[in-house]
Amino acid sequence: MSEARMTEGGMAEDRAIRLRRMAMRSWRRGTKEMDLILGPFADARRGRMEPPALDLYDALLAENDQDLFPWIIGAGAAPERFRGLVAEIAAFARAGRAG
Repeated sequence: MSEARMTEGGMAEDRAIRLRRMAMRSWRRGTKEMDLILGPFADARRGRMEPPALDLYDALLAENDQDLFPWIIGAGAAPERFRGLVAEIAAFARAGRAG
């Protein structure tokens, strides 16, 4: 049975569609730097994330690249709710894992 969730617009979105949407949002950011950080991270991790982690990653994807980039490189403090996820993404990027 497929796991579905309601989108902000009130429409049902199953897990497969949600994962594809999140991949697209990870690879098609506003800056190439964030494409190259979030794209590989999403490809490697999103399929294994539980619903609460997906919800958090989805919320992070709604943030502006101008805010995200300093959080990930350590030039600014991420909001408390994103700190663990931002640290995970930063460690992934530093390790140079591309999937």
